[in-house]
Amino acid sequence: MVANVNVLLSSLGTHTLHVPQVALPIGISFSTFQAISYIVDVYRRTTSPQRSLPRLALYVAPFPQLIAGPIVRYGSVAAQLVHRRMTTRGFAEGVRRFVLGLGKKMIVAIGVAGTADAIFAIPGDRLTAPVAWLGIVCDALQIYFDFSGYSDMAIGLRRMFGFTFPENFRYPYVARSVTEFWRRWHITLSSWFRDYLYIPLGGNRASRARVLANLLLVFLLCGLWHGASWAFVVWGLFHGGFLVIERLGLAAVLERGGRAVQHTYVLLVVLVAWVFFRAETLAHALRYLAAMSGATATGPAFDVLAFVDRRLLLVLAIGVMGSASVLPWVVRRWSARAVRRAESGVMWHWVTGRYVGAAMLAAVFLVSVMLSAAGTYSPFIYFRF
Repeated sequence: MVANVNVLLSSLGTHTLHVPQVALPIGISFSTFQAISYIVDVYRRTTSPQRSLPRLALYVAPFPQLIAGPIVRYGSVAAQLVHRRMTTRGFAEGVRRFVLGLGKKMIVAIGVAGTADAIFAIPGDRLTAPVAWLGIVCDALQIYFDFSGYSDMAIGLRRMFGFTFPENFRYPYVARSVTEFWRRWHITLSSWFRDYLYIPLGGNRASRARVLANLLLVFLLCGLWHGASWAFVVWGLFHGGFLVIERLGLAAVLERGGRAVQHTYVLLVVLVAWVFFRAETLAHALRYLAAMSGATATGPAFDVLAFVDRRLLLVLAIGVMGSASVLPWVVRRWSARAVRRAESGVMWHWVTGRYVGAAMLAAVFLVSVMLSAAGTYSPFIYFRF
């Protein structure tokens, strides 16, 4: 943003602004948002102030969620800061959640990261539509499994210590509208903007024009929260614009189109938006979108088969199934069948299921550790926000 201001100042013949390079703590925005929510809630008298500085520090900056959230309201953990129980069952649940999050990061997010990085580094004149679509699909899986994996690890670690944290993701890629997508994606951030910005601006109680303007403003600020660049501004306004369009009648049209149409619509909107989120500049994003739309490459083009191998296909299959809530569906079916068998006196099915689940969890942990030891450093994407 300062660079844009300096361009304007230079055209006017005035002195440009100098911004000193300040090293900020990683994840400072998450701690800041938690502190703001605490101050506002105390001011509104919806929660009592914490008199103990160590307990307040434990709320604002606990090590499991220090880097990238989730953003936790003080009221949801106030009692746990004083009285909480560490149980064997809770510790086991925390370990299971942590291992699943670690697997998301090491197996899927890193598994597609190399392909996404390589494709987004290709000059626009050498990028074909199949390669561009492969790149944005890999990027979409990377950011989801990277961030939801971190959230799972943070939630799991706190569960080991007796804390219960709110969920941050609920399979957003199965959403049937952009509105529903934001009820499933980065839930603690979207609810923060809703409760501390959208509702104070009038929420749904204001006039229709004011409500729509508030939606655009909230998502503009959401984009700026992720980064001070035009690409993030467009990303935020892009999502906000579709929320406005859905309120103006698109949601009713989608309802008549069936699930296939709804899911296709959401995935197209989200994938196009991720281009702005991933691209280094707005010009880069526009060139990439042109390639996705089928614009003919003017230079020597890359063949999509140059990026596809068995490992990538396996990771993509795991990623698609993992983001489409296939595993929970299988677990529910297995559990229901095990209960029916147990009620009829057949216990081996239930016992076998528990051993299979433990073995799969151990396998995920082992593979994750091996990949971590063999791979290169790959920080979480949300470290920089």
